Amino acid sequence: MARAALRLGVRALALLVLVSVALLPLVSSDDGYRHCEGVVRGWADASSGRVKDGDKLSLKDLLFFLHIPRTGGRTYFHCFLKKLYTNAQECPRSYDKLRFDPSHPDCKLVVSHDDYSLTSKLPRERTSVVTILRNPVDRVFSTYEFSVEVAARFLVHPNLTSAKLMTTRVLTKSRAVSTLDIWPWKYLVPWMREDLFARRDARGVYKVHSSKKVNAYDVDDMVMPLHRYINDPVAHEIIHNGATFQITGLTNNSYFDGAHEVRHCVRKHPDLGRIVLEVAKNRLDQMLYVGLTEDHEESARLFAHMVGAQVLSQSGTLTLDLKEDLPIETDSHPSMEPEDEETNGHLNSTHGWQNNEAMNSTNDEHGKGNMTVGKLMEAYETCIAKLWKSQSGRRKISLKKVQEANFSKEARKLVSEAILNQIISLNRLDMELYDHAKKIFTQEHLMLKAQQSMVGQHRQFGEQKGWIGAMCGDGICPPWMVVLVVLGISTIIVLVTLAVTTRKRTSKLKV
Repeated sequence: MARAALRLGVRALALLVLVSVALLPLVSSDDGYRHCEGVVRGWADASSGRVKDGDKLSLKDLLFFLHIPRTGGRTYFHCFLKKLYTNAQECPRSYDKLRFDPSHPDCKLVVSHDDYSLTSKLPRERTSVVTILRNPVDRVFSTYEFSVEVAARFLVHPNLTSAKLMTTRVLTKSRAVSTLDIWPWKYLVPWMREDLFARRDARGVYKVHSSKKVNAYDVDDMVMPLHRYINDPVAHEIIHNGATFQITGLTNNSYFDGAHEVRHCVRKHPDLGRIVLEVAKNRLDQMLYVGLTEDHEESARLFAHMVGAQVLSQSGTLTLDLKEDLPIETDSHPSMEPEDEETNGHLNSTHGWQNNEAMNSTNDEHGKGNMTVGKLMEAYETCIAKLWKSQSGRRKISLKKVQEANFSKEARKLVSEAILNQIISLNRLDMELYDHAKKIFTQEHLMLKAQQSMVGQHRQFGEQKGWIGAMCGDGICPPWMVVLVVLGISTIIVLVTLAVTTRKRTSKLKV
């Protein structure tokens, strides 16, 4: 009897152990989720905080252009901001995180790939933030293409070791900021460079041409195929949902020490991404300006009015001319940034803007004397035409060693639907954030339209006020003058009525 009881007890204990072991992962998983939820919510609560709407629309002392990679930010930097700010006003080495110093006394402009956490180093109450977003699928394509383009430039070296040594020597001697100093390229380019050399070694150094393949995004023996690129851990860490993480300050380049843990929790528990997304939307809502790469012309026009006009006004060089500021009604063409070879031809013209004889180059060295928004747009259009031509030529030279990777809009159409859907799935936060940015963009457009309408009405009223001023001096008429005017108008109406009536009677008599 005692032995039977002992056996029963042992079996019960064994069963209890088995059940405990089976339930342990569930309990552990639940604890892990709760921990992550606490981490993410704690970060979100600390990151919340709104500015007054009036403050949002006003340009503050310091402008931070949060440059999301592959959105056309280089165009805005060279063709807008370089014409609005002097070199002395640009914060030194703002693209170089290790050597960036925002404490410079004349620092009024920061343009950087650094994420939103950079604002912790800036006078936040005196800083306005602007950015540009791009369709996430196109941005992933462009990131892949640019990674290949820059990495392929190193294929002029006989091997990877030689390429690294030469790069080290050049960077040591030069004080300029290299692509390899800048996030995210300081991670993506060396990764792609190593892969390109490995594939070249595998097929033979002197074999430049790959086997003929139709799809430029799947030249496996020459370049890492797109489908492998998007599934690599590096892409998950840096590229996917990159806009959301950059705007929330949670990239692997963040100044916030807890960024890695928050990012890890969101990847492990995707539903927590909703919390991060809300913070990103809130950040966009608070920005002075949000542009869209796909709507290039309208984005440029809005930037010129919402940002450029305020910079010029604060510097005392703005001369507003409404005729020069209004666009001709034309269909808007989506475009890609000049870094992309397939940039549409409309970037090379100024067909979307009214040209005026007054829109000539200005006399001062920075091109801001007697500046108008119209002149700023003309300078911008001229600049992007040159920039596009330069970047397009450089890209063709860079890709000579990997000729089958002939990236273009047409080539993108050959990428399978499955890969496109996977990119969308991997970037679900960015997809929703992009939709939110489009709503903000529409609001900006309507706001500018209303503002221009008010300016037009104000000028029309000013013209009408002119004849009143001629009669009444300062525009305020005495009572007797008002009575005389009313009597005069009434007399004219009565005389016109009598004349019409008399004419009708005369017509009847003739009949």
